[in-house]
Amino acid sequence: MSRGHSLRALNACDRAAFVSVCGQLFEGSPWIAERTWQRRPFPSREALLRALLETLELSSEDEKVALIAAHPDLVGRLAREGRLTEESAAEQRAAGLDSVSPQEAALFERYNRSYRERFGFPFVICARENRKEAILAAFPARLEHPRAQEIATALAEIGKIARLRLLDAVTEE
Repeated sequence: MSRGHSLRALNACDRAAFVSVCGQLFEGSPWIAERTWQRRPFPSREALLRALLETLELSSEDEKVALIAAHPDLVGRLAREGRLTEESAAEQRAAGLDSVSPQEAALFERYNRSYRERFGFPFVICARENRKEAILAAFPARLEHPRAQEIATALAEIGKIARLRLLDAVTEE
């Protein structure tokens, strides 16, 4: 992700430039930034994040599920093949997911499969706020939830991810 864009410059951007920065805040879902662009100027990063999350909140259930589905499995095939986005790779590294034992990898694979079978989308958690042990512990508990609760939980985690990505990408100046 590009770093060091000032909020002032972002407020002055055309749609394409704005989306090139903010489109990366939500995994594989630049439509959120595209729909939020016209609400500029934003007085703060927090106001920008609120606007982006309001756009998400107003989207259809299908769009929300598609956003969740755009996330990679944790310790999944894309990670093993080195094909994660720069942001996802860094987030998984921050949680220690780049150094799992064969037993942990097998457990992640089993949980990922069970979770996808139950809910129809991948398990999403803000990896930067967790370590691999906490993530592994969250799977069984969340597998017990009803689908609507898991959609809400995944979207809340996506909001945390977007906030951290925004803080990385945009300065308050």
